[in-house]
Order: sequence, then structure tokens, then C-alpha cells
Amino acid sequence: MKRKSCSPSITVIELEHGLHRANTAELARKRREYLNTVFAAIPVEPFSKELAQAAAKIDADAKQTGRVIPFPDLLIGATALHFGYAVGTRNLRHFQMIPGLNVVPL
Repeated sequence: MKRKSCSPSITVIELEHGLHRANTAELARKRREYLNTVFAAIPVEPFSKELAQAAAKIDADAKQTGRVIPFPDLLIGATALHFGYAVGTRNLRHFQMIPGLNVVPL
């Protein structure tokens, strides 16, 4: 089975943040080149009203049980869940708090 890939629009912020934190022009150039390659290969899914509503429900349910999902991870997870994508991450703890989300350790 072929796995679908996407990048939620919130992920663009996280990736671009790394670019803008580059401490040399050469590093910034390399990071821009890398990001251009990533964005050309993997579609960016927009964050919609429906995704916001789903994220709000996930967040409310988590907080009722004492769990706090960091906001960027909440938005990324809600997007992946909505589109049926898995999340590949080293941050298992936050994403595993989202019920039904397929989390793939990297």
C-alpha cells in the first residue's frame, strides 16, 4: 500500500522558522534549497474551518483528561487525521495523545 504524504500548512511555519534562524547566508541558502525541494515534492494542505473545529474538539477532550497538546502539534495532528495521513515524527509523546492518529517514529 502506498502511503500518502502531505505537509500541513502549520508545518510550513516550523520549517521556515529554521530557515530564518540560519546564522550565515550560506546556511540560509542551503535551507531554502532544501525547503523548495520538500515543498515541490509534498503538497501543503490548507488549514480550514473544519480542521479548526476538529482541532478544538481534540484539544477540549485532551484537556478534560489532563493532557496538554502543544498548539502546533495539535494543528498538525488534526490536519493529518482529517486527511488520513500518518505523522512521521521524533516527538511521539505529543502526537500519541491524539486519538486515532497514526504516528510513525522517525
